[in-house]
Amino acid sequence: MAEWRCGRGWTGRELEERLARIAGARLNFDPDTIGPGKGWTFYYSEAPIGRETPGPPIPGGAFERAKSAIMRYEFSDPRIVTAHLDPTSPFLGRRMLLEIKVLGLRYLCGVVIGAVRSFDLEGRTVFGFRYETLEGHIESGFEWFLLTKDHATGEIWFRIQATWREGELPNWWSRIGFRLLVRRYQRAWHRLAYVRLREILGAGAGLAPIPRGRRLIHAGLELAHPGVWTMSAEVVPVPGVRPTRELEGSERRHGARDAWDGGGESAGGREGARGGRDEAKGGRDRGQSGRGGAQGGGGSPGYP
Repeated sequence: MAEWRCGRGWTGRELEERLARIAGARLNFDPDTIGPGKGWTFYYSEAPIGRETPGPPIPGGAFERAKSAIMRYEFSDPRIVTAHLDPTSPFLGRRMLLEIKVLGLRYLCGVVIGAVRSFDLEGRTVFGFRYETLEGHIESGFEWFLLTKDHATGEIWFRIQATWREGELPNWWSRIGFRLLVRRYQRAWHRLAYVRLREILGAGAGLAPIPRGRRLIHAGLELAHPGVWTMSAEVVPVPGVRPTRELEGSERRHGARDAWDGGGESAGGREGARGGRDEAKGGRDRGQSGRGGAQGGGGSPGYP
């Protein structure tokens, strides 16, 4: 079960100890069970977050800064989720602790980076990763975070694609609260990720740098606006912070078998690249991918 606290969080030493504990933790879901009609919820959104000179990513440019930010989980709004991680650990297979915050309660949940994508194809550069939930997480499932640069326009897009259902909650009232609030908090967190990345790629105001010189980093830092509750509504009242496309529900309405095999055209990633040309660096998500020994997935690198 997830460890939880009311009001206060965990010290740096406590977090190091708990990060060490999840080194051998297994996934808390079976990829073979994923599909419509099996209790899973699917989420998809994408939006432009920046622009740089057309062509491949330039050194120190917006794409590289966004890549660094997503690798360090800086897009996460700390009012909802703070990530605790060791930035010196190998990226593929990295274990992280997500401190999930709801109405003064804090739940500490483990995830692993189970797949990485990094490739150039058809005039685009793509980078991203998939994290997967570990034993004790209050949710079960996985989530893709993908950056795309269009070489022709210089536009940089971010995409979030999630498959989830209720995980292991520590008590009855947590289960009730989860079912009442989970959609609102998830929706706000996803939308605020775009706001934060746009801020990171902007003039630099609004987000202080993450402290250095520690074994663990604790991302990310506070952003003054917009409010969590405002961003959790089904219809966002501020068009400027709304994703360009957003879909959620119990049936998969976007994508087929892979996070990069979506079918159809979109301004943000064109969705046309086919699986097999964008293998994870770690060997098509097997072995060292950090899946904790879970089997299945039907051979699909992105799960069905």
